[in-house]
Amino acid sequence: MSWVNYLIYAFLAINITFNLLGSIALHRFPDVYTRLHGATKCTTFGTIFAVFAVAAHALYQLHVTGDAKYLQMTLHSFVALIALLLTNPVGAHAIAKAAHLSGYKPVKAVVDAYEEKLGGGKE
Repeated sequence: MSWVNYLIYAFLAINITFNLLGSIALHRFPDVYTRLHGATKCTTFGTIFAVFAVAAHALYQLHVTGDAKYLQMTLHSFVALIALLLTNPVGAHAIAKAAHLSGYKPVKAVVDAYEEKLGGGKE
């Protein structure tokens, strides 16, 4: 087994750890906002390391075989990662805004800037 396999396993272990923490966040956190924060951050970081594992495997196979399909696989993985990095925060923001407009308030919030912006905060 080469050093690349150990690198891939390390990336996958980090991926699994972040995704497990995101799952725990969905179960343990008190409200939709903290759950959303935990799940979004953890799955984003987990996916980054999953793409690193795919890229390491593909680049190693490119080096061994010289087949260009592995370079294409690496590039497609990074394009998918960029798409995820752009859309994941936007989706989380949209869900949080919809939850707030639906009446779900943050638990133990000291300041609710969005409520103040809408004109419903204490003055």
